[in-house]
Amino acid sequence: MALINTIREKSGWAVGVVAVGMVLFIVGGDLVGGNSRLFNRDQTVVGEIAGEKVELEDFQNTLEQAKQSFIQQQGTQPDEQTMGYLRDQAWNQTIYRIAFQKEFEKLGLTVSDEELTDMVQGKNIHPSIRQAFTDQQTGQFDRAKIIQYLQGLDKMPPDAQAAWHNFEANLGPERMGQKYNSLLKLSNYVTTAEAKRFDEDQNTRASMRYLFVPYFSISDSAVKVTDDQLQAYLDKNKSRYKVEDGRTIEYVSIPVTASVEDSTASRQAVDQLAAQFAAAPNDTLFVKLNSDQPYNSAYVSPADMPEKLRQQLPLTVGKVYGPYSENGTTSLHKVIGEKTGAQAAARASHILIKAEGTTPEADAAAKAKATDLLNKIKGGADFAAMARQFGTDGTVTTGGDLGWFQQGRMVPEFEKAVFGASSAGLLPNLVKTSFGYHIIKITAPKTTQTYQLATVQKRIAPSEATNEAAYAKAQTLKGEATDLESFRKAVAKDKNLQKQEAKGLGRGDRAVNSIQNAREIVRWAYGTNGKKTAVGDVSEVFDMGDQYVVAVLTGERSKGTADVASLKPELQAAVRNELKAQQIIEKLKGKTGTLEQIAATYGPQAQVKTTEGVVLGTGTIPGLGGEPVAVGAVFGLKAGQKSAPIQGEQGVLIVEPVSVQKPTAATDVAAVKKQLMIQRQNRADGLIYEAVKNHANIKDERNKFF
Repeated sequence: MALINTIREKSGWAVGVVAVGMVLFIVGGDLVGGNSRLFNRDQTVVGEIAGEKVELEDFQNTLEQAKQSFIQQQGTQPDEQTMGYLRDQAWNQTIYRIAFQKEFEKLGLTVSDEELTDMVQGKNIHPSIRQAFTDQQTGQFDRAKIIQYLQGLDKMPPDAQAAWHNFEANLGPERMGQKYNSLLKLSNYVTTAEAKRFDEDQNTRASMRYLFVPYFSISDSAVKVTDDQLQAYLDKNKSRYKVEDGRTIEYVSIPVTASVEDSTASRQAVDQLAAQFAAAPNDTLFVKLNSDQPYNSAYVSPADMPEKLRQQLPLTVGKVYGPYSENGTTSLHKVIGEKTGAQAAARASHILIKAEGTTPEADAAAKAKATDLLNKIKGGADFAAMARQFGTDGTVTTGGDLGWFQQGRMVPEFEKAVFGASSAGLLPNLVKTSFGYHIIKITAPKTTQTYQLATVQKRIAPSEATNEAAYAKAQTLKGEATDLESFRKAVAKDKNLQKQEAKGLGRGDRAVNSIQNAREIVRWAYGTNGKKTAVGDVSEVFDMGDQYVVAVLTGERSKGTADVASLKPELQAAVRNELKAQQIIEKLKGKTGTLEQIAATYGPQAQVKTTEGVVLGTGTIPGLGGEPVAVGAVFGLKAGQKSAPIQGEQGVLIVEPVSVQKPTAATDVAAVKKQLMIQRQNRADGLIYEAVKNHANIKDERNKFF
């Protein structure tokens, strides 16, 4: 009896223990397992904005809205590349929604119900609504139609209701954004002093003389740059070398290309189609059923035909030509019609002799040379050999052959000669055009005949065996490569493998060098499924459709200032120029006299030049390029006064103004102030967005999911 009472007394506690145990058993995997929403909550986070985590579900909802908007506007589903752009758009919208909302709250910005009503059916109609409810006949906005639309909204399809509610939900944030931007943009101002200074900078001209010693006058090998100097330069110029997260990989791409056996099999398949094509009662249907390319009913001239088909001219209606293999395809062509076209086509070769100058003497020399060559060809010299030896344009490598071309594609004088010929052969006289003197040989005389072709084109596709062989090769490489060293050794021992490098891959990149749609490779480089990729890790085999890729992570950088290693060539050039400048300046110190005398004392590397039209506002020296420090010095000196040696962008300069001409006309200060205000306000929207974005401490981790 005591035992029963004890059980009764403790039963509440026991039932509780059992209940907790059952809950843990049922949902334990979710709570404490690898996919726990409590202990692995970051697995559902795509990033962080202004201290607020962005959940995957919320981001997916924003992305879906962008996707549906695209479908409604374009009438088609987005492809993978477009989805990448839509993800960026959704991310920017998320940044705006979170980061800007915090700014709105700080300032107490709100949008009242009255404002929202006014935007939909009042006096200040939203542009999208105005466009949608404007009468196409009269061009007038019809307020009654929007009211009628809203009254019947609850009877519309769910998609239409959802689209409206989504639009309506964005009206408030959009209006607050306009208020916020206007608040900041209207705080811009331009003082009278600023306007006058700007006008003076843009309209004051200087004539100057300068001594210039270029950096390249000192050999790079004569200047040794240490790593400490590179680091010191980087520390001094940190603001110029800000970077986002980046990854560097080495990789091998194994292409899946058709083998000789694949080409033979494709040719045999097309050979079988040839007989069927000749007897086909409906050519367009035959093309539709058997070709990788759609049927094209246009009539084409010889100028627009494949070369192998042109070699069969004239063509016969009803005959099948081919198969011809070219550029990875095998083709059959059936002539199904012919007619006289509007424009003639011909084929010709030429040898162009250009004058070496614009003087009459240069023209006469070019004509004499061309005449001599023409006479040699008339005497039996090979035209193509002469073209390769003496031609002066891009046809040198083809022996002067211009191929087929239609009337209207060449300069008039050239066309008159070619299309005026009635037969093939060398034209007896030179033809002069704006390019020079031409020796012309008609390869195929003009014809206006055009043909309608039904073309069956089959791509020479790699077979399953070829694909498997490429995959096996990639797997072999993967099996031998366990780290960076073994990866490089495995690549080095196989002469058919070519290692490539991709530097600074960003989190959102969709391409790796020439490999498009390579998001999987980029995502791997940053780590996926909660696992971070470490330097030296080797990837799995990536299937990129027409190639297999194996990669190894060789470097990583974090957002902030770049390191010396990633910028070494650029930093070396900058530091080397600084050291060269020090050497040049040291050699110029203490030298007196005119610029010419200083240059003579320095040596032949020093040049003295005179230039006019130097504008302070541009910072450019005509004939030399951007040299803002030197230009600024010119306007701070008196005429005839020389500056100290200046370390410039391309070398060391000593500048000496000859004269400075200030604007004589009175400045319209009001117009200049308006011009500057417009410039500043036009830049404001972008600058405001970037400022808020930079202040939001954004962590973009979309690569974990996309």
